[in-house]
Amino acid sequence: MGSLPKRKIGTHHVSAIGFGAMSFAGFFGPADDAVSMQTMADVLEVGIDFWDTSNIYGMGRSETLIGQFFAQNPQASKDVVLATKAGIIPGPPRRFDNSEDYIRGELDASLKRLNRDHVELYYIHRRDPDIAVEAVAETMGKLIDEGLIGGWGLSEVSPTTIRRAHNVTPVMAVQNEYSLWSRQPELGVLGTCAALGITFVPFSPLGRGVLSDVDLNPPTFEAHDFRKANPRFTEPNWSDNMERVRAFRTLAASKGLPTSALALAWVLNQGDHIIPIPGSRTGTHVRDWLQAATLALSPADMAEIDAVLPAGWAYGDRYAPEQRQGVENFA
Repeated sequence: MGSLPKRKIGTHHVSAIGFGAMSFAGFFGPADDAVSMQTMADVLEVGIDFWDTSNIYGMGRSETLIGQFFAQNPQASKDVVLATKAGIIPGPPRRFDNSEDYIRGELDASLKRLNRDHVELYYIHRRDPDIAVEAVAETMGKLIDEGLIGGWGLSEVSPTTIRRAHNVTPVMAVQNEYSLWSRQPELGVLGTCAALGITFVPFSPLGRGVLSDVDLNPPTFEAHDFRKANPRFTEPNWSDNMERVRAFRTLAASKGLPTSALALAWVLNQGDHIIPIPGSRTGTHVRDWLQAATLALSPADMAEIDAVLPAGWAYGDRYAPEQRQGVENFA
């Protein structure tokens, strides 16, 4: 296994760049199980040992593949710090459940699929507005005490929710979308996590595939592709956004870097408590990420990036209305 700079999450020291396994479920185009198995081998080979999945990624498909990989590679199960999630009940209509019975039932099912007797990190995927977060924190504390999870986290939440939860059972990680085109966590989440000693885990740190060297073609996305209904991927927003993205590509190329490496380096530069989790259906792009882990960006570099992609540059909301359900609003 390769070696990457380490960052801390809970009691673990893991690769500064993690891996998100949502793509194994086909959310961003067709997924092939054999290719996914090879991708995990590629990810582990370069030293990425913090992996993230969920019970609803392919309704168990992603977790099952990871479990199969662990069954075939027992040492990998020991080497990988693994996170999964529960709390979303897909619709229609989409619902949320943070009750203790639900959380326990979903965790049990996830562990069976993952071929594990515990996970190092278990997230509440979305808040259930009908259950106080303090009660959820108590449930997660019980699971920690029972050895079923090493720590717990929250996803797409506000600074206030983080503080309330942390006061009951210390939170290991918070996972919100964060990248050069989704910067809302700068309005308090990043600072709250840093102040409380919580690791911040940005998902979609490459803008759902946008911040790369390859042009996407939204009209060709499959009907179930998450991005199909996303306002940023529809016209006229898409064409306006691509003007900025191509300028950023030019900047990355001028520095001799893949676009994804410069985008990830920018995320990593926002704080030592940050571990982004880019995803990929194949191992092809993984090596492009690695330069980001050791790339020191100077104030001049950051200013150049900000000139090309300033805060708020992206046209369109990051979610369609039906995708926004469960995401906490804050300002």
